[in-house]
Amino acid sequence: MPQVLIDHSAGLDVDWAGLAEQLHEAIPEVIDTDTAACKTVVREAGRVLVGDGASGEALVLVEVKVLAGRSTELRAELTRRVLELLRAHVTVPAALGVQVTELDRDTYRFEHHPAR
Repeated sequence: MPQVLIDHSAGLDVDWAGLAEQLHEAIPEVIDTDTAACKTVVREAGRVLVGDGASGEALVLVEVKVLAGRSTELRAELTRRVLELLRAHVTVPAALGVQVTELDRDTYRFEHHPAR
């Protein structure tokens, strides 16, 4: 069920598919889920600004959405692991942000819609 949303500065030379695959392997090592349940969307941002823009840093923001009920410690460990993978993949000066958020079990739904 985990959903990973990666927003990043344009023009970054990063193997986003490779990063996603590694994230899909790391997430089940931390929380109770299967690799097959992980889904990732990578989106290039047309314009980003870090602070006043003077640093010229790139920006990568990652949100990992998991079903509610995981402990703060598990979510913090997942944040640490994601940040570690980001550091390994992003090779230019960049501001990196990771947040693990919870989805409400009563209102979240996901399905594989068959073709018509």
